Amino acid sequence: MLAVTSPYLWYTTRATGLVTLVLLTVVVSLGVLVANRVGGTSVGRFELAEIHRTVSVLAIVFLGIHIATTVADSYVATGPLSVVVPWTSSYRRAAVGLGAVALDLMVAVWITSVVKSRLAYGTWRFVHWLSWIAYPSALAHALLAGTDARHGVGLAVVVASLSVVAGAALWRVAARPPRAAGRTALSPLRTPADAGPPRRPSPPPGPGRSR
Repeated sequence: MLAVTSPYLWYTTRATGLVTLVLLTVVVSLGVLVANRVGGTSVGRFELAEIHRTVSVLAIVFLGIHIATTVADSYVATGPLSVVVPWTSSYRRAAVGLGAVALDLMVAVWITSVVKSRLAYGTWRFVHWLSWIAYPSALAHALLAGTDARHGVGLAVVVASLSVVAGAALWRVAARPPRAAGRTALSPLRTPADAGPPRRPSPPPGPGRSR
């Protein structure tokens, strides 16, 4: 394998790593807004869901660049296998392993979202909840893999991202609307149990009945 190293590869790896963390923060936060049925007249629930999907794809793109430049740079001994198989890297095994965990979970969430129409809702929902494991794994990877996230602007980005996601998680639990627990095609606000039996039509007025 041809050994390649360049400060530009290292700079790209560091920059795309922080950008990916910010995008992942936005993805998780938007996911909470979508799950809690937030929407208004300017930006509705459908638009929020579309933004959520678009930012998710953008996060995957930056993550791919982050991984590609890391593997290509021979300055650190991080091979392709350690990218997807946790704790197989000879370079900062714990940090790279957490990054692999985050990658595997993010890809699983993204793929199941792409093929959501072909999956049972319970399966998709279970896999989607793994994003709450992917995020702290990515955050721990950022803190342990390099020095950018431990001081200066990098540390500020990490603290801000953690604060936003922690607040979103608390709001997800505390402010979850009752209708988010179950909605059907019968009504956006009522479950089949709440809908009750169909009403019988009133009989037409007969002779002698007032209209």
